[in-house]
Amino acid sequence: MSLSPGRFFLPGPTEVHPSVLEAQARPVIGHRGPEMRALMERLQPGLQDVFRTRRPVMVSTSSATGLMEGAVRGGVRRRLLCLVNGAFSERFATIAAGCGVPHEILEVAWGNVHDPGAVADRMAAGSFDAVSLVHSETSTGALNPVESLVEAIRQFPDVQVLVDSVTGIGGAPFLTDEWGVDLVLTGSQKALALPPGLAFGVASEAFLERANSLEGRGMYLDVVGFYQQLAKSQTPTTPAVTLLYALEEQLKRIEAESMEGRWARHGEMSRRTCDWVDELGHRLELDLHVLAPEGGRSPTVTCIRLPVDLEGPRVVSAMRERGWVIGGGYGKLKPNCIRIGHMGDHTVEQLEELLDVLEQVIRKETGT
Repeated sequence: MSLSPGRFFLPGPTEVHPSVLEAQARPVIGHRGPEMRALMERLQPGLQDVFRTRRPVMVSTSSATGLMEGAVRGGVRRRLLCLVNGAFSERFATIAAGCGVPHEILEVAWGNVHDPGAVADRMAAGSFDAVSLVHSETSTGALNPVESLVEAIRQFPDVQVLVDSVTGIGGAPFLTDEWGVDLVLTGSQKALALPPGLAFGVASEAFLERANSLEGRGMYLDVVGFYQQLAKSQTPTTPAVTLLYALEEQLKRIEAESMEGRWARHGEMSRRTCDWVDELGHRLELDLHVLAPEGGRSPTVTCIRLPVDLEGPRVVSAMRERGWVIGGGYGKLKPNCIRIGHMGDHTVEQLEELLDVLEQVIRKETGT
């Protein structure tokens, strides 16, 4: 089915603006020549603004999972504590297991966020030198308090903080340098509203020092290698040149809106969605509610728990029949949840249209 613009509300990949797609049609250039170095230099100021950092920003031709593996391989000397509150925070533990890295899991219920005090207690009881967590948990719509968690973790010496902000960066405030995060990463296809295929990340000097002391970091995803090449305005391996053209165009659009404007727009879409859920549930007398608690909700994705007799896949299918795409529940939430990805370049006006259609579907499916 061909969709009209503004009707694609998956929690990633997101809809891409026509001018960003068109930018990819520029001729390919040699990735070791002066044109490539000039392109990489032009990209850095915009990427640094997005991440709120003065550090160089890595550009990886991979999914964000690639940089997650690079973070685990380069950031853990003894044992990793994985803070889990959904499917994607669990991925750090899966990567650690696959790489043979000792790790433990501190899990809270899906939809909840981590409490800094509880994290500090677990740190005190173990021998961890790295902690992984997710900023915006895409599977549940929960937003972890990264700044407070980092403060709790910093009570313990020589601990690396590794953060997945795949659906955070570009839509939710993230202050890399101010918060003191050791490695943060994101993907191109979420709140940055780019085509899939790129990942971006920032590593601290402390991370690079530790990674330099470790063996078995691999080659393709070695964060040290990225920074060695960044110093020469290069990438360690062949980059996806045409995707970099798209990135350059989108960074111009982001600058025109400003990061503060972008954060505000995403926050408004999140608040509108959550208010709509509460209003509709009350009006139709349905057990309809946002999974994540107030104060811990992502501005980029909302996970909605449906009444027990309404299946998530039915709602997703009915929306597609009407020309709209939303996300289903992820993993164990699939049977009775749906997700709305109000991220990227979507507007509140487009969101209102979506919510109107979604109300029609819920009314029909519940007979209200």
